[in-house]
Amino acid sequence: MQDIDQIKLSHNIEFFAKQVVEGFITGKHKSPYHGFSVEFAEHRLYNTGESTRNIDWKLFARSDKLFVKKYEEETNLRCQIIIDSSSSMYYPNFNSLSLDQPNKVLFSVYATGVIINLLKKQRDAVGLSSYSDEIETHIIAKTSERHHQLLYHKLEEILSIDAKLSKRKSSTISSLHQIAERINKRSLVILFTDMISDNIGLDAIFDAFKHLKHKKHEIVLFYLSDVDKELKLDFENKPYNFIDVESGDNIKINPFHYKNEYLKKINIYLDKLRLKCLQFKIDLIEVDINKGYNQIISSYLLKRQKMF
Repeated sequence: MQDIDQIKLSHNIEFFAKQVVEGFITGKHKSPYHGFSVEFAEHRLYNTGESTRNIDWKLFARSDKLFVKKYEEETNLRCQIIIDSSSSMYYPNFNSLSLDQPNKVLFSVYATGVIINLLKKQRDAVGLSSYSDEIETHIIAKTSERHHQLLYHKLEEILSIDAKLSKRKSSTISSLHQIAERINKRSLVILFTDMISDNIGLDAIFDAFKHLKHKKHEIVLFYLSDVDKELKLDFENKPYNFIDVESGDNIKINPFHYKNEYLKKINIYLDKLRLKCLQFKIDLIEVDINKGYNQIISSYLLKRQKMF
């Protein structure tokens, strides 16, 4: 089986997403949708002019007639995917992006493409939001093919942003409050972020999550990092010039000298984040952007099964 994490970066996000999902299903040797509430019921003859989406092509090959699969019920899941597209999300690689060496926003964009493909297979509605210092994209959840193409186009636009030049700060709190007001129907809200937001404490960020929970939304938080560099501070023992990509401030230090203190503080932060998510019943998925997309698919499918 082809290792889906080794597929080369494609400029076509939709094509890439299909390859990843099919690779995942092949590796599992069975459909990941087992037990979901969309159940195949029966066939009926295809009527000229209707959508070809549900044509049973295998049956056509045997009978030379077009039949459409009918389903007993729809799941009616609505999903709003939110991407933090502030400058810190373009770390650690601003140039010559690849799946082997992604930055956090590239990982988010392609992971979003994968989730869109999964939702599309179940005929679930999906929308897309993105923000930096303000909301930049907000597209409500729909199911049409034209709508999916719009989402993929918007994902391409996010990748094209020159975040290094624009110094895009993150306004997670106000953006989440605004998005909570704009999602009118109960939804699964998926957020891709590194949780870096203008030195704002976790309590303020979780007030925004509380707003979403008050609206009866389920939340999956994909907390993204380059684990070796951001959580383990794994650098050589020599001076580096560290630049805050959102403010432009810089400092020259040898990180080796500060590693123990840094690890102590980052672990305290992570413990608090995990506890907060537990308290608010938020699904926290800690993601290493260098570990591929299987972790995203598995987490999403597990959450979806819990909801139905």
